[in-house]
Amino acid sequence: MLEEQETNGLARAAHGRTKPERFVVRRTKAVAHCTRQKIIDAAREVFHRHGVGRSTLEQIAQVAGLTRGAVYWHFKGKAELFLEVRKDVFAPLIENVDLTLCSERYTDPLDAIEASLKVIYCTLENSSTVRQVYEIMLLRCEHVDEFSEVLLEVSRPAIDFLEKMTIAYQKARAIGTLGQNLDPIAAAQDTHAFVFGLLHLALAGGFTQEFRSQALAMISGHIALRRQR
Repeated sequence: MLEEQETNGLARAAHGRTKPERFVVRRTKAVAHCTRQKIIDAAREVFHRHGVGRSTLEQIAQVAGLTRGAVYWHFKGKAELFLEVRKDVFAPLIENVDLTLCSERYTDPLDAIEASLKVIYCTLENSSTVRQVYEIMLLRCEHVDEFSEVLLEVSRPAIDFLEKMTIAYQKARAIGTLGQNLDPIAAAQDTHAFVFGLLHLALAGGFTQEFRSQALAMISGHIALRRQR
């Protein structure tokens, strides 16, 4: 109740209805941010448990310990909340992968590609939260009705990663480390399919320790087949 009152207080302040002191405004904003995060965390749990299509804002509000109105205060609907759940977890992963793929410490772009693939795999293996969101996107969301409109946004990180891998393979071709008979675009598409297929297998197998060693070896082997001999 206090969180909702302070959230509403922030709204009144924004419309000039009240003039709280500066420290009160900061505290109100902090509470609003905390409330928003509680909704995102609750949505992730509900989406994973029931599937996105069967989940309701009422269920999310109940898990968050808030009212349905409080959820609507922060999010227009389930589609917007779904996108925020994905962004909340995947944004740090995407940044880390990009930093690895574009890192200047790798003189051979193929090494950077290999390292970035291992970052993706190890992050999903080590973070139950990231793994949970990936399972929601992959197995628990039907892209129909309102979610058909967010499909492109959901797919954007994968599309961007494919484009960056293509550039990396083109650089490898330019310095002579990519196999002569391999086309950079085709190589990037093949690697893109490989890594997501690998993640599917890992999800099905539960990311066991035994599979981890196999997965990392498979990644190294995949890139080795693309190197100039």
